[in-house]
Amino acid sequence: MRIPFVKMHGLGNDFIVLDAREDALPGLDAAIVRALADRQQGIGCDQLIVLEPDADAACRMRIYNQDGGEVEACGNASRAVGMLLGEPARIATAGGMIETRPDDAGIAVDMGEPRFDWDAIPLAYAMDTMTMPLGWEELEQPAAVNVGNPHVVFFVEDNDAVRLDQLGPLIEHDELFPERINVNVASVEDRSTIRLRVWERGAGLTRACGTGACATAVAAMRRNLVDREVTVHLPGGPLTIAWGEDNRITMTGPATESFRGSFAWEDYA
Repeated sequence: MRIPFVKMHGLGNDFIVLDAREDALPGLDAAIVRALADRQQGIGCDQLIVLEPDADAACRMRIYNQDGGEVEACGNASRAVGMLLGEPARIATAGGMIETRPDDAGIAVDMGEPRFDWDAIPLAYAMDTMTMPLGWEELEQPAAVNVGNPHVVFFVEDNDAVRLDQLGPLIEHDELFPERINVNVASVEDRSTIRLRVWERGAGLTRACGTGACATAVAAMRRNLVDREVTVHLPGGPLTIAWGEDNRITMTGPATESFRGSFAWEDYA
């Protein structure tokens, strides 16, 4: 049985997209996800995206990280799926309903409203999420935001100097975060510009993370470090993030189709 796929990326954060809206997949599990995501013996990706039918939306988007775990949201994948749909659309996710539309700069995504309550992140116990009284080595006093998935954001003078490959997994798996956490280190350059690197839960260092850009921008806005619309520069390129007076976040940026193909399901099952 051959399964068609589309390989896409958003600023280098790459995906395998499987369209199961009409024909359901034979049975997806974590082992198959890991095999498909493997860059030496599979197709290779940061996330596997599965599109399914949904009564209230153009589709339901399910998101699986390289390690096989399913997660709630992915901003870059949202833009990729929005590009595939080719018109304004509602997309259901485990993190909530989002909306996409074509834009001169690529695809704009209404990412919904951020959540700041400690139990919405979630954290293991109550604390102030705007300036958390915690630290891991040189990374201290982060902010926590849930933008469909959980993030902590550290503001530092030079984010390139942070040993994120070592501190990222340490923080991701800390007992404070019962559902693990995405780790962002950011440097604010001016009122409209942020530089960002992200350790992504279940995927590791990534060239771009759309939800990380949203979480970081909102955290900086809460601390009055930046204005309500900023450009977030990630290793893969820039995203524009706006936090409106209606409390909703809009992310705008490119998405790219790399190639299409098919694979034999039994080779990975």
